[in-house]
Amino acid sequence: MLQKLTIRQKKLAEYLLIVAGTAVIAVSLQFFLDPDGMVPGGFTGIAIIVKELTKGIVPDGVPLWVTNLILNVPMVPIVLKINGWDFAKRTVVGSLLLSFWLAVIPYVQLMEEPDLFLTSVFGGVSMGIGVGLVFLGKGTTGGTDMCGAILHHFFPYISLPKLMQLLDVVITSVGIMVFGIRIALYSIIVVYLTAKISDRIMEGSTSAKMLYIISDQSALIAEKIIEKLGRGVTGLQGRGMYTNQDKTILICVISPREIARIKDVVLEADSRAFVIVNDSREVLGEGFVEI
Repeated sequence: MLQKLTIRQKKLAEYLLIVAGTAVIAVSLQFFLDPDGMVPGGFTGIAIIVKELTKGIVPDGVPLWVTNLILNVPMVPIVLKINGWDFAKRTVVGSLLLSFWLAVIPYVQLMEEPDLFLTSVFGGVSMGIGVGLVFLGKGTTGGTDMCGAILHHFFPYISLPKLMQLLDVVITSVGIMVFGIRIALYSIIVVYLTAKISDRIMEGSTSAKMLYIISDQSALIAEKIIEKLGRGVTGLQGRGMYTNQDKTILICVISPREIARIKDVVLEADSRAFVIVNDSREVLGEGFVEI
């Protein structure tokens, strides 16, 4: 019973993340991107273009939520057939919620005199936060996610991310013809920041440094690291091909703020040690974040 309850709680948390993420995306669109005509790619980018092109036909143009809904609905049966019910269900929830928030959250012109740089930065960051939250909830907002999944079914030799990037490039290119090259260049900043921030949220704040330490004093260095930093150390057997001698290669994962201390520890034990420092984008396990 407890296990079932835990699973239900986890699913509830995931759907709450999708709710929060789609709300943040809608704020980004209504407060930053749409007012200045920036096209972030995806169906929301198409919606911004459609709104601009229909301003002479419909008062203020076709609302973003209408276009987003119309574009997503026909895709659902296809995705359901190709990717199954679980993916389709979360996609439907994400696209409906995004359309709902776009309909509820008002269009706001925050600045009387548009500042495209500030708009692109704040729009890209807020969009990235929203997309990251949706992805954390294992959901999508439809759009190029669904189109990419469909195209990947017919062109399996092209990776899904590349197909999605290609679709976004096409949409952004159309945006150039509608809003001009200047705004399109700022839109690229939005797309870049969205990808970076959403990736960061998906990875969490568990970035660390991983060190490879090659030394004739491996045992002493390992002892000092464990004693002074309280970090675990793993030793692997290797062979120096120049000296043709066996060596113990130490592997140690630490937080970024500990890098200076561990360098001092290694230098104190062996000034001739060879140290390689790598960035670890995510670390799970004891001493960091539990799996």
